[in-house]
Amino acid sequence: MRFLLDDEQREFARTLDTLLAAADTPAAARSWAAGDHAPGRALWSRLAAAGVFALAVPEAYDGLGPLPVELAVAFTELGRHAVPGPLVETVAAAALLDRLGDKAAAGTWLPRLAAGEATASLCVPDLTGPYALDADMADAVLVADGDTVRLAATAGPVQRSADPVRRLSRPADGTVLARGPEAAAATGYAAEVAALATAAQSLGLGRALLDRTVAYVRQRTQFGVPVGSFQAVKHRLADTLLALEFAQPLLHEAALTLAAHGTAPREIAAAKVTAGEAGHAAARTALQLHGAVGYTEELDLSLWIRKARPLRDAWGSPASCRARVLTRPTAESRGRDLSGEDSRAPGSPAAPAVGKGAEA
Repeated sequence: MRFLLDDEQREFARTLDTLLAAADTPAAARSWAAGDHAPGRALWSRLAAAGVFALAVPEAYDGLGPLPVELAVAFTELGRHAVPGPLVETVAAAALLDRLGDKAAAGTWLPRLAAGEATASLCVPDLTGPYALDADMADAVLVADGDTVRLAATAGPVQRSADPVRRLSRPADGTVLARGPEAAAATGYAAEVAALATAAQSLGLGRALLDRTVAYVRQRTQFGVPVGSFQAVKHRLADTLLALEFAQPLLHEAALTLAAHGTAPREIAAAKVTAGEAGHAAARTALQLHGAVGYTEELDLSLWIRKARPLRDAWGSPASCRARVLTRPTAESRGRDLSGEDSRAPGSPAAPAVGKGAEA
C-alpha cells in the first residue's frame, strides 16, 4: 500500500492552501462565532467551487466521489486554516444520504451539497451526544439514532462550547427518512467518514500550530538569544513534530483502506486517536511556548488552540478509538463501522486485510 500522495493530490492541497491563505479565515471564524455567517458562507462557496464537498458525493448526484484520500487531503488544509462551519458534518451527511436507500432525499440534497448550495449537520447521539454542530444555520439537520434516520424540523438555542466557533444546538423532532438495518449501516459508514475527516482536521491544525510556534520562538528572545535556541524548547518542538509525522501515514492508510474496501473501522480509529492526540499536544506546546500571550483571545492563535480538544473528542473519543483499535478483527467485524453496524454494501464480500508493509 502506497501512502505517498500523487502529483494531482499534492497540487490539490497546494491550491486549497493558497485559496485559504488569501481568504482571512481568522476573521471569518470570529464572525462565525458571533453568529454572522456571511463571510463563512462566502468561503464555503469558494471551497465548493474547488470541489471539496463533491468529494463525498457520488457522480450520479453531480459529485466526484466518494474519494476518501482526496477528502483527507482537503480536510487537512481546512484544519490548517481553521475554517469554520459544519464541514465534517456536511460530508458525513452526504455519505449517509448516499447509502440510506431514500432516492428522493438523495436526489433533493446531494447535488445541492456537492455544489455548496446547501449545508448540512449530522447528529449521531451515540457519538456526538444530543447536539448537532451549527444546526442553527444548516439547511438540513439529520439525526441518526440507532436504526432510525430523521430530518430534524428545527434546532434549539445555541449552547456554549469550549470552542466558540463550534456552535452546538439540540435538534428537534422531524420527518423519519429511513428505519431499519440499512439505515443503521448507512449511519455507521457516515460515522467513519466523519471520523476520517476530523482526524485530517486535527492533523492540519497541529501542523499550523507547530509552524506558528516555530516562527514565534525564533523571534522571541530571552537572555539576549532566541528562546528557540534553548535545548528544552527544541526537544518540545521535536516531540510535537514526531507525533504529527507519525499520524500522517496512519491517516493516509485509513483513507486508502476506506477507498478500497468501503469500510475501515480500526484504521480510521487509529488515525483518529493518533492525529487527535498529536493536534492536542501541538496546542499545549503552542500555549506553553508562546507564554502569557498564548492565553489571549485577541491573538489568532487562540482560534487553533481552542479547537484542538473538541476535534480530538469529536466523532470518537480517544478511549473509544483505542478500544476499537484493540478489537481483534474477524471476517465479520471487518465490515463493522464506528457505531458497531455492518457498513458494507449489501452482498459485498468481507474485505481482506491490507498489509501495512505492502506497496502498490
